[in-house]
Amino acid sequence: MGKRLRVSKSICSCASPRFSSASFSSFSRHDADVWTEIAKYLDGKSLVMLAASSKWFFSILLDESIWKFACLRDLQVPDCSEMRFKWINLYGSAFGGSHSYSFRQKEKHIDWMRIGAFSFNSSDAFLMENLTRPSKLPVEDTMQNMLNSHGSCVLHNIKTGIWIADLQLVRCPVCDLNTCDGTMQVLDARHLELFLTEGYQNGSWEYKLVGSHDIRRHVDSASGGIFDIKHLKSPSTADLFNLKSWVGKPNDWQPKAMVTYNAVAINTNLQENEGLHIKYHVMTSGDTGEVVSIRISQQLL
Repeated sequence: MGKRLRVSKSICSCASPRFSSASFSSFSRHDADVWTEIAKYLDGKSLVMLAASSKWFFSILLDESIWKFACLRDLQVPDCSEMRFKWINLYGSAFGGSHSYSFRQKEKHIDWMRIGAFSFNSSDAFLMENLTRPSKLPVEDTMQNMLNSHGSCVLHNIKTGIWIADLQLVRCPVCDLNTCDGTMQVLDARHLELFLTEGYQNGSWEYKLVGSHDIRRHVDSASGGIFDIKHLKSPSTADLFNLKSWVGKPNDWQPKAMVTYNAVAINTNLQENEGLHIKYHVMTSGDTGEVVSIRISQQLL
């Protein structure tokens, strides 16, 4: 995620215990803003190591601007919203190695990979399963009818801000065999703040099925996308619909993914099959009812 610059040995030596008390006294009078800027070239692990070297560095590296810069830089997204939590905690939740199945359904989880981060600038999302750029948005009386007719749907009341996307490999819901190789992939997207909220941590916020769709014929690939409707026709989103630039060759069975500033998509080529069962789940916050997480799961029939 982005380029990481290492501080040179000459810079690191400034925190060395070999310095005399006189030289350290002189060093500690340096402008803290200089070290605040230097810290912006360090990743999270290096920041923690530097903060542990002295009380002076510890106090300097608690600066919110440092962790905000590091978080936005490593997620590769622009600053688009105010956050309710401290940036140091947001960085930890984004890069601490946790994913949504770490909290629930551990027994069903097999593997995962981080796709990246994108932003919702509007409160409306467009979900689709064929990755063909629509000439116009579907218009139906219900979400289920949208899925049946178009293989896509519109979601409203999305929590705006930074979202993180992962690709999950999960055992099929009806299988209890520990030897199951996994026949379900999940495009799993969540708001950056989700893991820090009380409703998520205590389990009171749950995923709810909002629609499902069957394709009862052979399909060449399992794909899915989540888009900010406001930017559905933007140049950066257009790159995502150029499938030849990022999906695998016909005999490449490894999952592929692409993320832009305002969208994310996945594609996995499939061998001979009888179709797919596709489900759309959302999680809403208890206080505002905003959508804070979206899942598109695809299971072989």
